Amino acid sequence: MAWILIVFLILLGGLIAPFGDILGTKIGKARFSILKLRPKKTATIVTIITGGFISAISIGLLILVSEEFRQRLFVDIPFLQKTLDESKKALVPLKEERKKLEDKINNKEKELNKLKSDVKEFRRGNVVLKRGQTLFIAEVTSNPNIKLDLGNIYKRADIYVQQIVIPSKKEVKNILLWRPSDISEIEGITSKAGNWIILIKSATNVLKGDNFVFVYPELLQNKIILKKGEVVTSKILEKKDFDYKNINSSINKLMRKTRDKIKLRGSIVKEITTRGDFVNKIRDSIKITQNNKYRLDVISLRDSKTADPIIVELNITKL
Repeated sequence: MAWILIVFLILLGGLIAPFGDILGTKIGKARFSILKLRPKKTATIVTIITGGFISAISIGLLILVSEEFRQRLFVDIPFLQKTLDESKKALVPLKEERKKLEDKINNKEKELNKLKSDVKEFRRGNVVLKRGQTLFIAEVTSNPNIKLDLGNIYKRADIYVQQIVIPSKKEVKNILLWRPSDISEIEGITSKAGNWIILIKSATNVLKGDNFVFVYPELLQNKIILKKGEVVTSKILEKKDFDYKNINSSINKLMRKTRDKIKLRGSIVKEITTRGDFVNKIRDSIKITQNNKYRLDVISLRDSKTADPIIVELNITKL
């Protein structure tokens, strides 16, 4: 059936094409004009219309005779177009995800390059300040002269950092570089009522002899972290904990728990100072009483604020 249709279309085109050519020639010779066009152009238009007529008849016959062609034209093509549109829509989030992934990879590459640079500097042995290191800590209380107080803090920080980075330089110079927006933010916050702790941190690794140190501030509210006599953490000791090794392990766990607790409260102190020979005191107490249970308490020996030292003692109580 398909071959018959193809042969028929070829014959039909072969018959209509000469007819169109003859018609165009006759119109040209007769100097016939359409829409006031020149006869030559009119003949060309007639020839074009004849060609279009051949195509229209061909497609019409295909639609009329071939069920497969109708299926392709009216069902498959719209379906494929719809599928293509949906695929394009589905690609949008994938493209966004790809861009995010590429950005993440680029950031990781930058971090890796920075890390490599840092490692090279450390190997050279010239790094005196590390990126993110706290260089200076100061307490400031809101008052009418807050700008003057802040200026004095910046000068003291400059002198301190210069002694580390350029110890051979005798004359005092401004070595710290700040972002103006950071200075404005500090002034804005500390001008409000309250007590504050300013941490001045290094923004980059600094080599010995560098002329400038880029810094950024961290501002914390200076609040009470521990009160004198407060029981910070506790642990119950049972008979299985009474040997020397287990007592040490229990104390170390309790001190780690204490450090975590004061950190959550806002303390910036990294180490805890303990008073007294508490290990021997605990062992002696256990030997004397021979109870089955004891409570071990970590007790604060002073009021401590955000940047104040944490000083504690361990107390054991029989239960």
